[in-house]
Order: sequence, then C-alpha cells, then structure tokens
Amino acid sequence: MSVGLDAWLARIEKLHPSEIELGLERVRRVAEALGAASLPMPVITVAGTNGKGSVVALTRALAAAAGRRVCVYTSPHLQRFNERITLPDGPVDDDALCAAFEQVDAARGDTALTYFEFTTLAALWLFRHSGADLAILEVGLGGRLDAVNLVDADVAVVTSVGLDHTDWLGDTREKVAVEKLGIGRAGRPLVYGEENAPANLDAELDRLKAVPLRAGREFQVEAARLSIRDGQRQRHYPLPLPPRLGADNLATACQALVAAGFPPADDAPHQVADTGLVGRCQVRRYRGVQCVLDVGHNLEALTRLRGRLPAHAGRRRLVLGMMTDKPVEAVVALFAADVDEWYLARPAVSRAADTGRLARALPESALAHRFDSVAAALDQAVADSGAGDQVLVLGSFFTVAEALNAMDQGD
Repeated sequence: MSVGLDAWLARIEKLHPSEIELGLERVRRVAEALGAASLPMPVITVAGTNGKGSVVALTRALAAAAGRRVCVYTSPHLQRFNERITLPDGPVDDDALCAAFEQVDAARGDTALTYFEFTTLAALWLFRHSGADLAILEVGLGGRLDAVNLVDADVAVVTSVGLDHTDWLGDTREKVAVEKLGIGRAGRPLVYGEENAPANLDAELDRLKAVPLRAGREFQVEAARLSIRDGQRQRHYPLPLPPRLGADNLATACQALVAAGFPPADDAPHQVADTGLVGRCQVRRYRGVQCVLDVGHNLEALTRLRGRLPAHAGRRRLVLGMMTDKPVEAVVALFAADVDEWYLARPAVSRAADTGRLARALPESALAHRFDSVAAALDQAVADSGAGDQVLVLGSFFTVAEALNAMDQGD
C-alpha cells in the first residue's frame, strides 16, 4: 500500500528527537549510501542571514532566461512542501517526492535524520536524476554544518552576515561569518553579497583558500549598470529599472552565474528585473484592501522592508506575529512611528511569542488588539480598513503562511 505525501511528512517529523542537529557525519553517511553525496551538474550553494531567497530566485530566473534547465532547493515553504524542490519542468509533484522519500528511508537504515536532513537528501536524489544543467541549493541554517554543505559547491554565495539564530551560530557577526562562509571550497569562487562585511571576511577567505568575489570590490552596482568580474576582466550589464528584489541581490546572482560559467546575456538583468518572491514585500489585495506581506524576522531584513514599503494614502495597520527568540522590542521600535494600529497574533507553532509579550513591547500610547490566530487578526485589520489604507503582515514565515492561507480561503 502506497504512502501519501502528508503521511510521509508526518512520519519524517518524528524520526529525530530534535528539530535541529547540526553536523554532517550522519547525513553524509546516508548520502553516500543513497548515491547523492555529489551531483552531476554544477552547483551554486547560497547561504546568508538575509537575501538568500531573493538571490536564489534571481539566479534561477537568469539561468532560465538563458535556456538553462535548473533545479532549486529552498526552505522553508510557505503553503505546500512541494515549494521547496523545483525540477527543470517546475515544482516537484507528490508522486516524485514520495518515491524520493522511499529511497532515503531505505538508504538511512537505523540512522536518525532530522526533517531538514531527510528532505534535503530527497532533493539531492531527485536532482541527480533530473537532467538539469545547474543546481541551486539554499542553506537552511548557518552553512558549515548544514546538511546542504555535504555537496561541494562549485560556487558558494554568502548574501549577508547578521545576528540571527545566535544560539546556534554565535553572538557576533564574525562568529556567524565563520559558519556561513564554511560553504566555501579551496580554489573555488566565493561570492560575498554585501559591502558592509564583517571584520574577519578577508581572513576567513584566506583560510578557506577560496577565490574571493566581494561586493564593492570585484563586483558592484554602479549607477545604472552592474559591473561583474569574469576572470581578469569586467562584464557590464545595463540596469535601467530598479529590480523588485534589489539591485544588490541581482548583482550577487549575476556574479554567481558568471563564476559558474553561465554568464547571463547582456539584457538578462532587464528581463528578470520584475522577478518577485512570495512573502518578500509581496503586495496583494484582499477584500479590496492593499496588504503587504513579508517573512522578515530579524532587524536587518525588516529595516530593508521598511525602506521599500509601497506608498499609501490612508492609515497603516500591522498584523504582527513573531517567534520568542527574535528581537520583538527592536522590531516594534522600528515600525512604531509608521503604524496607526496594531493587530497582535500568535502563529500556531510552539516557538511563537504570545500576544502578551508582543503587547509589552508596544509604546504605551499604541492602539492594539490581540487575537488567537493570524487569520483572525488579518480579518479584523482588513475589516477596519478603508480605501487608501494599508495592512502589513510580518514577523515570521509562519505568520505570512497563515495569512496567505486565510486569504486563499477567504477570497
């Protein structure tokens, strides 16, 4: 009797006592038994505190514009698990996923794997048999000890380094940089995507013996063009429009593809400038009201979002749901002057902060409401809004996922 996707996912969640266990020994052993410890196509691996999803999306779009067949692995998903694995012809279907899970389960024997490790191995097995020209792998947490790092990247990309997941990665940018830069390999390109680098960037690149491609040095955004390093020369790409996902992320994606031997066509940045990503400054009208959804959950990501918010003529309401280990007070302070009314919610996950914690972070004068669910908070915020008003939904992937599900059901 065949097992369906939902049953497989429920089973995988219970295989390991911890949600996270960093380290490559167990997962590499299973990968070798599975025949998925390496891939037959070039691999670009993307790590970073912020911007990973945007760089992955832009890299895929640029490669696809050149006619390349691309596989992509990302995490987490927002609404369906299948979002995590994209094959050359589109998102993986349930039957292919279940077949991959069967292969991983047979290869692991009695080795306990976390949910992320198990599903990463399934993605790699699928990619080995996909016939793709290029694989793009997004790191789940950190880099050096993340399951994705069992594959030797032809090009490593670190989009940015900030303070997030400090219990696992360290409490300074320099400590976090060591973990994220750990996806680099000796003699191979490592693209670093932000000009404001941690103090130990160059020392770590030297230690790794990686080939450095650093934003603001080897590649950069110059007014209306991108300047990208290709060996000993520079390639220049016109940039006539502000890209939706950021010129810096587009430059990083272009540099990664050039380093991988897939240089985009001269007009490719223009072709992909409108590429968007679900849950990243995503604008959607819901019951006639403009809603902006963003999965940002650390101060750097939300600071960037605040500078990109669409203009609105009326009042701004904010649906907020965050995890307990995130900087609630700093996030509230960032938006306090821009928000007329707060709608506080607790996403349906154990790590979510309760609405009392969120309420205590608000200014005393704030007009706030508390709800048992994101859906209820969203519905009330939209009901209270009129023409010209704007509703923000932010604080975590879980918050945005629950809001998107409510919108899909309520439209």
